[in-house]
Amino acid sequence: MSGRVLVVDDDLEAGRLLEDALQRRGYEVAAHTSAEEALQRLERDDFDVVLTDLKMRGMNGIDLCTRVAQSRPDLPVVVLTAFGSLDAAVSAIRAGAYDFISKPFETDSVRLVLDRAIQHRALRQEVRRLREAVPSSAGFPEIIGTSGPIKEVLDLIARVADSDASVAIQGESGTGKELVARALHRRSKRSKGPFVALNCAAIPETLLESELFGYEKGAFTDAKASRKGLLFLAEGGTLFLDEVGDLSPGLQVKLLRVLQERKARPLGAAAEIPFDARLVTSTHRDLEAEVEEGRFRQDLFFRLNVVPIHVPPLRARGTDVLQIAQHFLREFAAREGKQVLGLSHPAAEKLLAYSWPGNVRELRNCIERAVALARFDQVTVDDLPEKIRNYKGSQIVFALDKPEEFLPLEEVERRYILKVLEGVGGNKSTAARILGLDRKTLYRKLGQYESKEN
Repeated sequence: MSGRVLVVDDDLEAGRLLEDALQRRGYEVAAHTSAEEALQRLERDDFDVVLTDLKMRGMNGIDLCTRVAQSRPDLPVVVLTAFGSLDAAVSAIRAGAYDFISKPFETDSVRLVLDRAIQHRALRQEVRRLREAVPSSAGFPEIIGTSGPIKEVLDLIARVADSDASVAIQGESGTGKELVARALHRRSKRSKGPFVALNCAAIPETLLESELFGYEKGAFTDAKASRKGLLFLAEGGTLFLDEVGDLSPGLQVKLLRVLQERKARPLGAAAEIPFDARLVTSTHRDLEAEVEEGRFRQDLFFRLNVVPIHVPPLRARGTDVLQIAQHFLREFAAREGKQVLGLSHPAAEKLLAYSWPGNVRELRNCIERAVALARFDQVTVDDLPEKIRNYKGSQIVFALDKPEEFLPLEEVERRYILKVLEGVGGNKSTAARILGLDRKTLYRKLGQYESKEN
């Protein structure tokens, strides 16, 4: 990591040596031989971290820490000392120092501490910015975030909004697929028409057909009056079928015919009725894999998947996690009538480190809980759920030193494939694209791994 470092040491030679060592490692360094000069420099220039000696003529490192903490609380100070006593460490931390390093030291050890301090400052600045404003992407108030993956989604929405082509939204549960569908509708030429949503997994199959197509009076025992289906209620607007991958084979056939003919027959009706609604679907299932395994009709898949939009999981969206968390924090603080203004930076670090298997839905629940438990004007680590406080991400590590520890290439490939599959939430089509494999090859390899385990 690069950054701007202000070195303060009254020993001119020691300061120059440290300056040279840090510059060789990519930092931009300015050195001063007194705390007074350093404070003057900070009035006219900005740095990411201050690295100061403890024992200096005039103002010492402890006093410098105090002055910096008062005037620049966002600027971390790292203290160097030749004495290394516990009392000196405690005094430095109490004065506002970020960290403490005892002499003699290795330059690489200093580099690690400086990198952590720079990351710490960047995160604090991000948290402070989020308290002041929660940015939403231009023209898409439904969707919060500025990461690269979400910008790609928003760009695709803008490009396809005015088309009547069917759109298939894919993504893990809780990623906000309905928000994407609503954003697509709001930007489209059908925005003045209705947006009608139906969760195909939440309604029994026996009722789903009548919900979708409607029915005439007397069509069945309880049909005491005619009822319009959602397909017709969405006239001039958008029909959003959530979890379309859960449709039964029989309903898949009927939906395919309806989309081909642009007409539908309500239950008990004598004739088909034309409709004018754009169809947008979503699913957490891997429909390409469902087609391969014979559980979803290939012809219906092609009809629905004219324009696919993949909503990235929350773990792939970087600091969008903090932006969305701040949005929820404001919502729940207002509802609870509590003066909770933002996230503490240690809490923000925990949110960024967590993998969010439940995506935005899980984050919402987390922040609702945190606001309910918060005792201060910031959400702290103690307010977060235990699994987030104690989370330790899994890593693939191949740092092996002994020849007998080296892994066969086949095992390295197996571990990497399984890690990619875990990272995309089990979506085999997405994993195959990332790995540069066709789906059949990936399925074959996964089958081999499973047979060896059994």
